[in-house]
Amino acid sequence: MEFGTLKPLLATLALPPLSLLLFAFLGLLLATRKKRTGLALITLALALLWLVSCHGMAVWLAHTALPQFSPLTVSAMKAGKVQAIVVLGGGLLPSAPEYGEPQPSATTAARLRYGVWLARNSSLPLAFSGGLGWATDGTLPASEAGVAVRMAEQDYGVMLRWVESKSRDTAENARLLAPMLQRAGISRIALVTDATHMPRAVLAFSRMGLAVAPAPTGYILPERSAIIEWLPSSAGLYASQNVLREYLALLITRLAP
Repeated sequence: MEFGTLKPLLATLALPPLSLLLFAFLGLLLATRKKRTGLALITLALALLWLVSCHGMAVWLAHTALPQFSPLTVSAMKAGKVQAIVVLGGGLLPSAPEYGEPQPSATTAARLRYGVWLARNSSLPLAFSGGLGWATDGTLPASEAGVAVRMAEQDYGVMLRWVESKSRDTAENARLLAPMLQRAGISRIALVTDATHMPRAVLAFSRMGLAVAPAPTGYILPERSAIIEWLPSSAGLYASQNVLREYLALLITRLAP
C-alpha cells in the first residue's frame, strides 16, 4: 500500500470536525472519573468547533496561517515574465445525471475559467494537470484533465497545449507536468490554483526548476455582515478546514526532502 492512499484518512482524522468530535468524546470518557477535566475538554472542543465553523475564523486563518499572493496582472504576463499558464485540477464530479457524463467540480471549473481568461488576455498557451486523486477508488470514468479538455473545447473553444492526467496530488502535478513544459522550452509559468493552495503548489513547481508567477483564485474573503461571519455554518467549517489542511500540508511539504 502506498502512503498516499492513507492521506485522505489521516487528513480527516487530523482536521475538524472529526478531530474536535474525538476530542469531545475523550472528554466524555474522562468525565466518568475526573468530572472537571472531562467537562473542560468537552467545553474546549465545542468552543473550538464553534470557532472553526465561522467564516470569519476561516478568513482570519487564511490571512495569518498561510503566505499571501496578490492577483497576477496581465501586464506582468505580457512583460515576458511568463511563457505558459498552468491550471491545477481541484476535484471532479464523477456522476452528473443532468449532463450524462462527468463534470468538473466547482473548484476545478473556477480555476479553468480563470486560466482561460488569462490565456485569452495574454495570448499564452494553456496547460492543465489533474488525475484522479488519492481519495478515489480508482474506478472513475475520467480524470480531471480529461474533463477539463472537454470543458475547455466545448465551453470556451480553447485547446489545451499540455495535458497531464496521471497525478494524484500536488507533488505529482509538478513532477509529471514540469518535464512536458521543459521539453517545450518553458521555464516560466503562471500557476493557477486556489489562494489557499498556492503556497504549496508554488513550492512543488519551484522544486522542479520552474520559475512560478502565482495566479491565485478562490480567495477566502469576508462575504456577509460581521455578525453572520461569526455564526457557525457549513460553509465556514468547509473554508476553515481547507485552510487548516493547506497549513498542515505546507508544513509537511517543507520538511520533505
